[in-house]
Amino acid sequence: MDPLTALRDYTIRGEQDNIHQVGDEFQFSNQYTFPSKLETPYRSKQGNLYTLDTLVFFVQNRHLRPTDYIKSATNHGVSTVTFVDRKPLLDYLEGRSASSDSIQFVPPNPNPNPNPNPNPNPNPIDDYRPDDPDPNPWDPDPEPDPTDSISISFIKEIERPLRDRNAILQCRNRDFFSIYVGAIKREEEKKRDAPARKEGGGVVPSGVGVKGRQPDRDEGGGGGSGVKAKMLKGGGKVGEGVPIILVPSAANTLITIYNVKEFLEDGVFIPTDVKMKQMKGPKPECVTVQKKFSRDKDKVMTAYEVRDKPSTLKGDDWDRVVAVFVLGKEWQFKEWPVKDHVDIFNKVVGFFMRFEDDSIESAKVVKQWNVKIISISKNKRHQDRAAALEVWSKLEEFVARVRS
Repeated sequence: MDPLTALRDYTIRGEQDNIHQVGDEFQFSNQYTFPSKLETPYRSKQGNLYTLDTLVFFVQNRHLRPTDYIKSATNHGVSTVTFVDRKPLLDYLEGRSASSDSIQFVPPNPNPNPNPNPNPNPNPIDDYRPDDPDPNPWDPDPEPDPTDSISISFIKEIERPLRDRNAILQCRNRDFFSIYVGAIKREEEKKRDAPARKEGGGVVPSGVGVKGRQPDRDEGGGGGSGVKAKMLKGGGKVGEGVPIILVPSAANTLITIYNVKEFLEDGVFIPTDVKMKQMKGPKPECVTVQKKFSRDKDKVMTAYEVRDKPSTLKGDDWDRVVAVFVLGKEWQFKEWPVKDHVDIFNKVVGFFMRFEDDSIESAKVVKQWNVKIISISKNKRHQDRAAALEVWSKLEEFVARVRS
């Protein structure tokens, strides 16, 4: 009988006190004797097999509190049963469960001879004969141990991958969108410079340019004319490259360049003053955001640039502006190529963020504009996700319409 079964029988009958340690062995009354350090078939959740002395000490001291049990085991030099293993182990030993998934009986070695070399001569070099077909008889190829394959199989079963390539790419503290944005910008510059390099680098003719764009130079002024500022000109198509979202630079608005990433990507509103205290380094000139909480896992999400300084936008950059978070003041658009808010909100989608308990006067001006009013709570942060989804829904609907 194996030691685990013998211990279970004694525990069920209430005779665990009849198990005594004599030297390096445990005597089960006058029936069985086992080495105290013999490994039992019961495997810990940590992967190791419990030894007999660990299980016997646990059964005989199961009435102790966990802290007292650990202290007593340490004083006796005995390993302890882990906390997660105690209840299932005790249920099995006391007979409340007939079996356990942690029990793994190892089949006996088919070769009972402890010495695999049948030759009693301890010096194998003396066995060499000139007519021996094996020139190296003392290094034989032993038969594979069947327990090795069982151990390897068990290891493979309990292995769990901690990280894969998708987990690395989705790491919260790493931003790979800047690489994506940089690649798109380089491709855009190549396409933009390609026509100018033709015919020895001459002036780009009228009507020739990057797909979906007009040439950046005046037609009548030769090669030295200035750049024109444009916004979704022609048929209202969005320019090539990463779409741009503009936010107010004022700190007294709800959404700024400091907290826009957490709001649009994570669906959590963090006040601007809190983010400014947390941020290390200078104020960012550009933040890249992407919708991350989508039900369609296979959908390729578009990245957006968020900026708060319209004065830094060049002529072609205005073609990529698709949305703006408004402050509710006319002077917000003084640096825009289009000053009339009616024309602006026909070409970009506008959002006005407010607290749901703010007075109606705060939204009196923007109610006359073609903008979407988004309300959030001052304290209920679990509602922020719905507000962020409302922004994404309106934004994606607008971008799909102007690109069609």
